[in-house]
Amino acid sequence: MSKAQATSADSAPSHNQLDTKAQAWSALFSEPMSDLVKRYTSSVFFDKRLWQADIAGSLAHAEMLAAQGIISASDHASIQRGMAQITSEIESGAFEWKLDLEDVHLNIEARLTQLVGDAGKRLHTGRSRNDQVATDVRLWLRGEIDLIGDLLKELQVSLVDVAEQNVEVILPGFTHLQVAQPVSFGHHMLAYVEMFKRDAERMADVRRRTNVLPLGSAALAGTTYPLDRERVAKTLGMEGVCQNSLDAVSDRDFAIEFTAAASLCMVHVSRLSEELIIWMSQNFGFIKIADRFTTGSSIMPQKKNPDVPELARGKTGRVVGHLMGLITLMKGQPLAYNKDNQEDKEPLFDTVDTLKDTLRIFAEMVGGQLNPATGQKEGGITVNAQAMEQAALKGYATATDLADYLVKKGLPFRDAHETVAHAVKAATSHACDLSELPLTVLQGFHPAIEKDVYECLSLRGSLNARNTLGGTAPAQVRAQLARHRARLA
Repeated sequence: MSKAQATSADSAPSHNQLDTKAQAWSALFSEPMSDLVKRYTSSVFFDKRLWQADIAGSLAHAEMLAAQGIISASDHASIQRGMAQITSEIESGAFEWKLDLEDVHLNIEARLTQLVGDAGKRLHTGRSRNDQVATDVRLWLRGEIDLIGDLLKELQVSLVDVAEQNVEVILPGFTHLQVAQPVSFGHHMLAYVEMFKRDAERMADVRRRTNVLPLGSAALAGTTYPLDRERVAKTLGMEGVCQNSLDAVSDRDFAIEFTAAASLCMVHVSRLSEELIIWMSQNFGFIKIADRFTTGSSIMPQKKNPDVPELARGKTGRVVGHLMGLITLMKGQPLAYNKDNQEDKEPLFDTVDTLKDTLRIFAEMVGGQLNPATGQKEGGITVNAQAMEQAALKGYATATDLADYLVKKGLPFRDAHETVAHAVKAATSHACDLSELPLTVLQGFHPAIEKDVYECLSLRGSLNARNTLGGTAPAQVRAQLARHRARLA
């Protein structure tokens, strides 16, 4: 036995103490913790979801300890064997999670020691629960970010599918919720693809800063054991090690950054939700959402309510609230680790769960569900192209096109703007569209107006005219679709 092993074994509590929460520090205290405090301080019933990360981190740590000669090869083999059994027990539901053991870390360590004896006690050499939990949360969150990235891709593909089917459909574009200019419905859907693309990029950036190893920082000051932290980082697939032990155990920037990115993603979901809710209402009638994503009324039999978009809009506030909670949690903490940080997990866990559930359901609600028999997607959003086009005709959506027409005839834009305002006023008084005004009436506003003006006053003409990069012309929309298809392939 090495000197390190002897020291660890001599200072460790007896084997039968490992079934109590006090096993990690009991020698110092003269009375047991009260049941009320046990319940108040315990985290095991929510942090047990970290068990896979905890075991992975422990196995990497044990492998390094053995490679460095800090524990023996036989101890390492015993730890591996014990962790394999614990994994099997947790996966089968046979593992007993104990409140008295406070958290996921002590529960697993206590069971390991029951299984393999002193080898289990030696596993904690060179680490603290402070760097252990920071490592576990980072490992867990890294995996969740990867899943969220896949879900963001699925949602983007669903939006691209809808956009591709509706390139030529004319939608009234709004500013201030007033009809502004006609746009392609496909173009409108691709605006959300751009938003979720940025969300995916932000998540990838957060992942990079999350994927750094705190383990080996111990409680706050590092350790006297000759650890190879880079080896552990490589084993765990992490991109580097935290360079300051104080910062390593107390940093929760990665959790805040993730929740900020998740909040912004949910804001984008909420904006889309708001539009789906408006478009589905009878006053607009632009779309229908598949029945499986709606509910009825307990008193009004005619109702179909867009509950999924409404609830997503509400859940956005919940996620943003978690962001505020995490920022407030950290703002007054001195270095290094404080018990406050136990409160980082529930908001982080709930943010992950809420975002994943929302993205998953939106990908199906927007794009539909694959029918195995036909190989086609069914359901999702059904577009009422006629209602959209009729709505675009109500708000003089081609007024700017008339102004542009006059500018090309030599009028300064501000003069053209004023001229068109008079034309709109006349059309309003006659309860007709600009395109329905006789040529003689239009020429009364400016003599340069000719018969070709009606092409630019048509919704289709207005749409086709905006054929610049990023514009709404169908040719541009198809180019953007090709770009997104290639990116998402």
